[in-house]
Amino acid sequence: MPEHPSDVPPAIEATGLTKSYGDQQVLRGVDLTVPRGAVHALLGPNGAGKTTAVRILATLSTADAGTARVAGHDIRTARSQVRRAISLTGQFAAVDEMQTGTENLRMMTRLARHSRATARTRAAELLDRFGLTDAADRLVKTYSGGMRRRLDLAASLVGDPEVIFLDEPTTGLDPRSRAALWDVVRELSARGTTVFLTTQYLEEADRLADRVAVLDKGALVAEGTPAELKRRVAGHRLDLVLADPASYLRLASRATFSDPGTRTLGIPTDGSAAHIRALLDELDPTRTAISSFSVHTATLDDVFLELTRSPAAEQAHV
Repeated sequence: MPEHPSDVPPAIEATGLTKSYGDQQVLRGVDLTVPRGAVHALLGPNGAGKTTAVRILATLSTADAGTARVAGHDIRTARSQVRRAISLTGQFAAVDEMQTGTENLRMMTRLARHSRATARTRAAELLDRFGLTDAADRLVKTYSGGMRRRLDLAASLVGDPEVIFLDEPTTGLDPRSRAALWDVVRELSARGTTVFLTTQYLEEADRLADRVAVLDKGALVAEGTPAELKRRVAGHRLDLVLADPASYLRLASRATFSDPGTRTLGIPTDGSAAHIRALLDELDPTRTAISSFSVHTATLDDVFLELTRSPAAEQAHV
């Protein structure tokens, strides 16, 4: 993440954001601070309020209470300035399939009130930057899913935004296309663009984010670097394959990860031999319940499951 002087305000600063739709409270006093040039990931289960938070910060929706500044501008009193400083890319590519890649980018640049000459130059630059030059004159309907997403992201950058919101940008992409988009996000951050990312792929947040915020039922339940959040849950995870359904059910409440199909349970551990031996003796004193075990470093999946577990979810594990 690029360094910035301490007197430079954050790219995003929100305090006490709340939002309700009827009787349903979607956001419950959310606070966020995102430094300039950072990649900040917002994680949470479906319905946690991630998209609502993004819509409020992007001035597409209004909070019931709370304040926020994006790129130094108040989202209530300086909406037009905020919109000029940001870009928002949603879950699905919003490009015209009946135009070529070049035509899409020139159109978007002209809509941003740039000259025709600037539109030609900017389109060529972005096509090259996103590896689309060879497909520049093809209709977008002939593009692969990964190419469309890259074009969509290129279109969102025609105005060189200070802050870009990416709402689940790699949904539905194959691993190769996803990896290509990860490279783009890293490049954006390296150039000083602030990236606010929501994603359903925890590996994505782990690979890309400087900091991660976990949202559950409209409230932030944790925030920190990926490494800090992993240490909060456990440094490592002991995966146990249980010998029978009864043993699986008996130990399920101790697990932060569960796979009923393979009768696998993940138990937090510090990774030391002494702690692993103690856990095995405690969980399986007769040495008949556990068929096999393995140890691996905790992941954001472990963090996510531990921090967003509910009584209903725990019952589902059993």
